[in-house]
Amino acid sequence: MTAVWGIHNDTLGSELFEEGFVSIGWDALPDLRSIGLDRDRLKIALADAYPERKPGAFAVWAGILHRFGVEMAPGDLVVAPYKKESTINIGVVTGPYEFHAGATTHRHRRKVEWKRTGLSRTMFSQAALYELGAFLTVFGIRKHDDEFRAALQAKTDTEAAVARAVVRAAPGDAEFEAAVDEPRAGRIHRHTRDFVLERLRRDLSHEEFEQFTADLLRALGYVARVTAYSQDGGVDVIAHRDPLGVEPPLIKVQCKHQTTTVGAPEVQQLVGTQAHGELSLFVTLGGYSREALSIERVRQGLRLITGEELIDLVLQQYDHLSQTWRQRIPLTPVLVVDDAADL
Repeated sequence: MTAVWGIHNDTLGSELFEEGFVSIGWDALPDLRSIGLDRDRLKIALADAYPERKPGAFAVWAGILHRFGVEMAPGDLVVAPYKKESTINIGVVTGPYEFHAGATTHRHRRKVEWKRTGLSRTMFSQAALYELGAFLTVFGIRKHDDEFRAALQAKTDTEAAVARAVVRAAPGDAEFEAAVDEPRAGRIHRHTRDFVLERLRRDLSHEEFEQFTADLLRALGYVARVTAYSQDGGVDVIAHRDPLGVEPPLIKVQCKHQTTTVGAPEVQQLVGTQAHGELSLFVTLGGYSREALSIERVRQGLRLITGEELIDLVLQQYDHLSQTWRQRIPLTPVLVVDDAADL
């Protein structure tokens, strides 16, 4: 059976999926083949390239580079979270290790044919997401690989079909299974973000999501009210800085209680309600298509908020939210080991 690899890449974004590759950093190293794809040689090269790091890091890094350069093989599956949009992408490795000397960063690469992109993290069990949150840049997925294989093998690429396939593959006790590796800050932080996203998606109706958005805007210092449902004309919330709501600018907000990608037509609907001097805000739990984002770039006074950005706001303003929302999204502050701690 082909291997399933998890890979984290917070440096590059959509170009990974548009150009069909996965990559890792360590740009101070040359072509790994010139070093010799051997763990001991890689450790020596890493020590020469990064003399400021403690020796314990080099063995871990050499293992990552060896997995990427040698162990990963054409036909293997890769699972790549896209942090910016809270999505998961699944592809098939189609080529050997390559070194792109002309690239400005992440020169160590492999070609990938992406099969499923933009999958919401909420489709997968929390245990699978926790395994996917491993501290390492490249790692084998072994405990919950069936969920990612099932997502790839779903008969259609609709959200419902993929979600059903994943549910059938998930073990019955997945939510309670202990995950691998030590619980460092990055993994716990990602777990918290997944929890917030899941509560917003699963536990709120669309009408409640509008109320929540209005309350979050109030926490940010705005005066906000929800418009009459079914007669909103694409505008779900009205917000402004002026306590009386008579001074410009007026902010018109559209809310989409969904984790799928929002397209240009939906954004254009909101833009169509925007009068001179008014501002528009689109809030969703997912992300936006390239065409939708291009509208934001050229339309003055329009802001598109992704699910990840919404979670940022929730965490930043959590103490200012009403007790009602804090009871439905219960969080508590805690100190944990930082990701940068020496191994």
